[in-house]
Amino acid sequence: MIDDDKTIFERGRDGRSNYAQRSGSPTSEEGLRDAFANWPSEALRAGRPRLPEVSELQAVRHYTRLSAKNFSIDSHFYPLGSCTMKYNPRGAQRAALLAGFANHHPLAPDDASQGVLTALHELQEILETVSGMDRVSLAPMAGAQGELAGVAIIRAYHESRGDHERTEIIVPSAAHGTNPASAAMCGYDVVEVPVTDEGDIDFDALLEVLSPRTAGLMMTNPSTCGVFERRIREVADAVHEVGGQLYYDGANLNAVLGRVRPRDMGFDVMHMNLHKTFATPHGGGGPGAGPVGVAEHLVPFLPIPYVEELADGRHRWVHSSDQSIGRMSAFAGNVGILLRALAYARLLGGEGRRRVGSYAALNANYLATRLGDAGFDLAYPTRRASHEFIISFKDLAKRRGVTAMDVAKRLLDYGMHAPTTYFPLLIPECFLIEPTETESKETLDAFVDALIAIRDEAEVDAEKLHQAPHTLPVSRLDEVKAARELDIRFSFEVD
Repeated sequence: MIDDDKTIFERGRDGRSNYAQRSGSPTSEEGLRDAFANWPSEALRAGRPRLPEVSELQAVRHYTRLSAKNFSIDSHFYPLGSCTMKYNPRGAQRAALLAGFANHHPLAPDDASQGVLTALHELQEILETVSGMDRVSLAPMAGAQGELAGVAIIRAYHESRGDHERTEIIVPSAAHGTNPASAAMCGYDVVEVPVTDEGDIDFDALLEVLSPRTAGLMMTNPSTCGVFERRIREVADAVHEVGGQLYYDGANLNAVLGRVRPRDMGFDVMHMNLHKTFATPHGGGGPGAGPVGVAEHLVPFLPIPYVEELADGRHRWVHSSDQSIGRMSAFAGNVGILLRALAYARLLGGEGRRRVGSYAALNANYLATRLGDAGFDLAYPTRRASHEFIISFKDLAKRRGVTAMDVAKRLLDYGMHAPTTYFPLLIPECFLIEPTETESKETLDAFVDALIAIRDEAEVDAEKLHQAPHTLPVSRLDEVKAARELDIRFSFEVD
């Protein structure tokens, strides 16, 4: 039996290599020295690096087995609320890897870049269509960076009008954590407003904090509570009445894709998480893409570059704009991710994009109904779910000492990634569950069955959940210690 827990160093043997499987590679110390004879001395190591000495087949098998230990959307149900984690079609990946795209140099002149420019301009137009915004810049390289760009645009807009007294950004208590962070990074004071017991923004509390100091309100709709803000037009009107701008966090756009547009709700600026709604790779630290869209009055402040169509049908980069907030990144953002998003949008078409929002809502409401019928505590039982919903294990924690984290860890033993836990913070011991549109009824039913089984286990053997997971290579970690004393380097034992 091959030991799957061995490191790749432990699999190696002195002198073993894969040179025989690499044409033209040196097979000796002398050959290695000859290969680098013309390199400058400052570019060479003083000694050989300590690398695993394994064959190619050993390396392939080791990393293949290692990858199979990971939870991923390709292998497990991933109901990660608030951060849409859905299947990434392989066709979109192949399209982005076409030679004309993959080998295109970012410094190539516009005349030699018409294929790439045409594709990116088409993506801009699709995003304008689904958002209702008048213009889109693809430059931001992540959702959080797109969010930062949006707040910077609001700031630039007010400053262009000499309106320097606007020092506050309003954020609901259920907002994503990046919202107040982005506002603070742009120099604003953050003012929090609560949400009601039914998940809507507290409109009376909002009216109390709106003032000539208000630069804008940041929110997403549907909200992180998993419900659609029912008074959104009244909220928008109130913010605009005091001269503020309404910012839309695009993290939850998947819920309404093709059905309702943020601009029609009254939002002035938004970012779009292409690595969520448009199914480009998500997780593992990137890469991402967070295009920002704006209403007409904010167009001059868009980050550069963006693509412009000329009268003759050709396209060009716009690299300068007098009032632009400037560049968010080198060149033109994560073009490979943008091309994947375009391929995905084209594969779906307009009607397909509408189905995304419909089936995301259908799956979420099916799960919420089944869990509610099974006796789980829904955070907002009187509201219809949007694309995600919240359940609370507060009663289980009180009676049996079994927390939401205990349930999440045990869920891994059932072959499913855990939903987002303890967010939003205003719901105690919560799961934020988002099944997305890409999951089958059978998978959703298996998830419900797993939660029921885990709840039954908690009633008879709480300690089993405290010690979970039991079937993974790594058992329960001390999350605080792991975060504060992170050590991900391999260390050789000293003789």
